[in-house]
Amino acid sequence: MNTTNDPLVLYGEIFNSRLLLGTSRYPSPQVLADAVALAQPAMLTASLRRQTAHADTSPAFWNLLKDMKVPVLPNTAGCHSIQEVITTAEMARELFETDWLKLELIGDDYSLQPDTLNLPVAAQQLIKAGFKVLPYCTEDLVLCQRLIDVGCEAVMPWAAPIGTGKGPVNPYAMRVLRERLNVPLIVDAGLGLPSHACQVMEWGYDAVLLNTAVALANQPVNMAHAFAQAVQAGRQAFLGGVMQAQESAQASTPLLGTPFWHQP
Repeated sequence: MNTTNDPLVLYGEIFNSRLLLGTSRYPSPQVLADAVALAQPAMLTASLRRQTAHADTSPAFWNLLKDMKVPVLPNTAGCHSIQEVITTAEMARELFETDWLKLELIGDDYSLQPDTLNLPVAAQQLIKAGFKVLPYCTEDLVLCQRLIDVGCEAVMPWAAPIGTGKGPVNPYAMRVLRERLNVPLIVDAGLGLPSHACQVMEWGYDAVLLNTAVALANQPVNMAHAFAQAVQAGRQAFLGGVMQAQESAQASTPLLGTPFWHQP
């Protein structure tokens, strides 16, 4: 999905795709590789807890990530404290050789909802340490603004709890976010259908991050392609300017040149 004339810009870096993909739960490494090749995402997320470059159990997967030649976005998945986040981030920077980081700080194990109280504190410490932080958060406006205030140049609100595939459960809040915030917004978590991705892109969101919706599809490669096309379609619709809804029917065929029947 090439967007050379309309690139995604994050922390001053240009990406020619508005789709980010996760790397877990695919049926096989080959299916993952095929999905990535077709979708051409901007980044691939990888959890340090699963993929460690120097671990005896994962060199094949690490080599696969490198062979795909897509920037890796390390993820602090599973962290429940600020110190755990910082430690994991520093290890990820060393192993993956990147300052990019998807910040996850979990506050509730059932819903995997982010720890909204401590997330800005963790983000601020990571930014001071030189990380380019993409924080996974809820659609709460005050939280997102606070993350921006501490230095995040983009935020990643969920559409619904991670892995649910429900699509945007709070459209009003998500549209308010887009109207009020002037940084790139990436929808992270909760999208289940390509139409969900198209919808949030039509609202003006800058990108989407997917994993479960692709990895657990019956045909992950086909689904990755479908999401890539949906993201592109939604972006083009946003740039094109969606018509205003009307309360009553409006004729779309001009009357000029149509027969006029005079009644005696």
